[in-house]
Amino acid sequence: MSTHSYRFGIEEEYFLADAETRGTPRRSVKPFHLEVAERLPETGRELLQCQVEVCTPPVTDFSDARAGLARQRAALADLAAEHELLVFAAGTHPIADWSRQLPTKGDRYRGILRDVGMAGRRSLICGMHVHVEVPDPDARIDLMNRLLPFQPLLFALSASSPFWQGKPTGLTAYRLSAFGELPRTGLPELFPDRTAYERYVRIMTRAGSIQDASFLWWSLRPSIKFPTLELRIADSCTRLADALAIAAVYRCLVRLAVRRPDLNAGLDGVSRALADENLWRAQRSGIGAEMIDEAREEARPYAEALDAVLDLIAEDAAALGCTAEVAHARTIARDGTSADGQIAAFEAARDRGLTNRQALDAVVDWLAETSRSAAAM
Repeated sequence: MSTHSYRFGIEEEYFLADAETRGTPRRSVKPFHLEVAERLPETGRELLQCQVEVCTPPVTDFSDARAGLARQRAALADLAAEHELLVFAAGTHPIADWSRQLPTKGDRYRGILRDVGMAGRRSLICGMHVHVEVPDPDARIDLMNRLLPFQPLLFALSASSPFWQGKPTGLTAYRLSAFGELPRTGLPELFPDRTAYERYVRIMTRAGSIQDASFLWWSLRPSIKFPTLELRIADSCTRLADALAIAAVYRCLVRLAVRRPDLNAGLDGVSRALADENLWRAQRSGIGAEMIDEAREEARPYAEALDAVLDLIAEDAAALGCTAEVAHARTIARDGTSADGQIAAFEAARDRGLTNRQALDAVVDWLAETSRSAAAM
C-alpha cells in the first residue's frame, strides 16, 4: 500500500451556449464538434449535442491534471468563440429547455434514450467523475461500501446547479433531482462482498435490464474498463481549483480506506439511510448544510464535518503530494461554491432592475467567464 501511486483521472462535462442568447445553440453544433474532434482528440461527446466532455490521462501529480484541464478549457473556449458559442462548467444550464435538446448520434446514446424515454431527454445535466486506481481491484466493493458516508460531503463542495429551466430551484444542486429520474442512480447499494455484487450484475444483465455494469449510474462504482473506483457524485465544477480539490480529497479518502480497513466497517441500512439524508441536505443547502454524524447521533455544521475529514486524511495528502489541493476544500467552505456565485450574480442583476431572464443571462456570462478564467490559474 505504501508504494502504490493511486493514479487518478478526472472527467469534466461542459455545456455549450449561444453567445448571443445565452441559451443552448440556435444553429447546428456539428461544425464545432467536428473541429473539436480534429484539434482536441482527447475530448468526447455526451448524451446531448449541447454538451462536450474532456478528460485527463491517468496521472499521479495534480500539476499535470491542472495543466491538462486548463489547456482543454482554454482551447474549448477559443474554439467555441469562433463558432459564436460559449462553454461553461456547471451541473445544470440555467436557461436551457430540455425539450428542445437534440441527442448525440451513436448506438449507446440511442439505446439509452430508447430504454429510459423522456427521463433521458430531461437529463440536461453535467457532472465530474474522478477515477482512482486501487492496489487490489477485488477490494473495490468493500471500499465502495466504506466510502459511502463521505459522498455527501464531497457533493456539497461541487454544488453548481441552483437553476433549472429558467427558474431558481431553491436548491444549491438540482442536478441530482434531474438525474434521479433515471434508474440505477443515487447512492450505491451496500453489498456484503464482491461475490454479491457480481451476482447482482449477472442477474441484471441476464434479465435484460442492463448491457453491462457501465449502465449502473451510481454515485460511486467500480469501473469495468480500469482498476479504479469511480466517483460520480459531483456537479461539474465551474472553478478548476474546486474540481482539483474534490479529486484530491477523494483520492486521499481512497488511500485512507485502504490503509484503515476498520474505517466505516459494518455499515448497515441505517448508515445508508443517513448518508442519503445527508445527500439531500447537501443538495438543498450545499456548504450551508448541517451534516448528520452517525456516531454522535447528531447534526453538526458542514465546516466542522469537513475539518474532521481533512484531519483524517492529512497523512494521505502528504503522502500523495496534494496537501495544497486538499486545503482548497476549506477555501470553498469559507468563500462559497459555484452555486453561491451563481445565486449572487443573479441577485445582483435583479437588484439592478434587470428582468428574471436578463439576470439568468448574467449568470451564464458569469459561468463562462469563471470557467475560462479558472483555466488560467
